[in-house]
Amino acid sequence: MSDVRTRALTGWGRTSPTTARVAAPRNPAEVHERLIGRTDRGVIARGLGRSYGDPAQNAGGTVIDMTGLDRVLDLDLERGLVTCQAGLSLHRLMELVLPFGWFVPVTPGTRHVTIGGAIGSDIHGKNHHADGAFAQHVERFELLQADGTVRQVSPESDPETFWATAGGMGLTGIVLSAVLRLIPVETAWMKVDVARCADLDDVMARMADGDASRRYSVAWLDCLATGASLGRSVLECGEHAALADLPARPARDPLRFRPRTLGGVPSALPGGLLGRHSIALFNETWYRKAPRRKDGHLKTIAGFFHPLDGVRDWNRMYGPAGFLQYQFVVPFGAERTLRRIVESISAAGAPSFLTVLKRFGPGDPGHLSFPIEGWTLALDFPAATPGLAALLDGFDRQVAEAGGRVYLAKDSRMAPDLVPHMYPRLAEFRQARSTLDPDGVFVSDLARRLAL
Repeated sequence: MSDVRTRALTGWGRTSPTTARVAAPRNPAEVHERLIGRTDRGVIARGLGRSYGDPAQNAGGTVIDMTGLDRVLDLDLERGLVTCQAGLSLHRLMELVLPFGWFVPVTPGTRHVTIGGAIGSDIHGKNHHADGAFAQHVERFELLQADGTVRQVSPESDPETFWATAGGMGLTGIVLSAVLRLIPVETAWMKVDVARCADLDDVMARMADGDASRRYSVAWLDCLATGASLGRSVLECGEHAALADLPARPARDPLRFRPRTLGGVPSALPGGLLGRHSIALFNETWYRKAPRRKDGHLKTIAGFFHPLDGVRDWNRMYGPAGFLQYQFVVPFGAERTLRRIVESISAAGAPSFLTVLKRFGPGDPGHLSFPIEGWTLALDFPAATPGLAALLDGFDRQVAEAGGRVYLAKDSRMAPDLVPHMYPRLAEFRQARSTLDPDGVFVSDLARRLAL
């Protein structure tokens, strides 16, 4: 029988804690056992807790920690297919498949997310403009339903359930396992072109011109820059390095993947390390350090995709108040909205330690999947930033009016009345959810807060 204990949970932003009974099953039978033994407050699955807000919290109810179900069930090295349990992390999957010349098709800014969480959030990466979101690379999954039955779901056999679950934030059932298509690589290195961009117009023009020919593209922005330097950026475009691209030493073991952690951040940081002055200093240093242009620079996979994973518990740098990650997307043609938001952040002096701009390609059929074709900006704000709530409320309205949306996997404070405007297929999702789970067994703090 799985262990159960009462715990206070937060998202990665360490805000808005709530308490739930947390079960830690070790196999699918124990997941089923905890589902049947649910409380009146329902059940939600949880992975490694890297959602920034409250989608994996369930105040007064049951939370099922899926990380004990982390086995690889089958690996087809000829076709690049992996069958694995939902609690397997992308980190562990990379460790297993990279030595054989395969890599995950989509990774976010951390590799410490589970397969089940990746499906539930329909995660995206630096290659969305080229390869789409995570669910587009999933062949099928097993879904444990509220009545205890297990359904085999694929985009062909059951498209309604598949696309309600992909991006559905765990509210249609519990993913037990999945079959994922991998991509072939020759090395565990990336070949990266770096360019320092003078302002927001400069970086957006370079991305619009170059993204079609680059698989991976991302820009870091200085959100505190003002005047002619507004939105100054460092743009990185990358491809998987071929064996011929490597110098002699790394070429001896080209698929070596052993990312290092430099250390952890202590929990006792009363005021945190990150505030307006420290972030302004970091931004200035980071921008000046970047080369005006450097092509073909080699970086490890971990260094290119997951730089913050090198610091254990980096979220503690914000102190006990935590932080809010805010990510939105606006469609192409709404660039003025993006500019107004960047101008407002700069004028308010609202510090964001990590501000990232990307371009999305066409979205997938997921009812609540976040990406749509357009520009997406992600920002990390200390939760104690003066005036932050009013600032973000204003951004929500501007984004909705422009036909954009806020990422549910990172949200912790949006007003529910805006969700139908941002996610026009919300009614379809609610119908699919009521069909799959008529008694409302699967529920979370996010679902209650936003009336999903």
